[in-house]
Amino acid sequence: MELITPDFGLIFWQLIVFGILFFLLAKFAWKPIIQSLAEREQSIDEAIKLSETTRAEMAELKAGNEQLITSARAERDALIKQAKEASDAMISQAKLDAQTAANQEIEKARVAFEQEKASAVAAIRKEAASLSLDLAEKVLKSQLKDKAAQEKLVTEWMADVKLS
Repeated sequence: MELITPDFGLIFWQLIVFGILFFLLAKFAWKPIIQSLAEREQSIDEAIKLSETTRAEMAELKAGNEQLITSARAERDALIKQAKEASDAMISQAKLDAQTAANQEIEKARVAFEQEKASAVAAIRKEAASLSLDLAEKVLKSQLKDKAAQEKLVTEWMADVKLS
């Protein structure tokens, strides 16, 4: 039972040793331990604040990146749209120019055809007139071989011509 109920001397010496130990710890160990705990607490608080600010900065950067990506996509879409419009305009202008050139060539061909036609008609008329004169000359030569036929023809013509 001695272990359960200690003597007064044992309690006394334990109290003295505890007091000395308490004094030594209070004098030399507790201040550095409390100071190091306070520093540790402060560094943890700073780390938490730093992580919060870093998290906020990362959120801002992410939002900024999203805005940049959105604006870049919008700019890309606008450039593609402009390029497509320019391409369509160039194609339509090229078609219009080609149609105009084709119409001009058709008009030139038509004018050339009309000129060729007119010159061919003129050549045919000239040839027809020449043939008619040759034929008339041959007919007159054959009919007017004698002097009496010539006089008769001249008098008929004179009768047709009216003097004014």
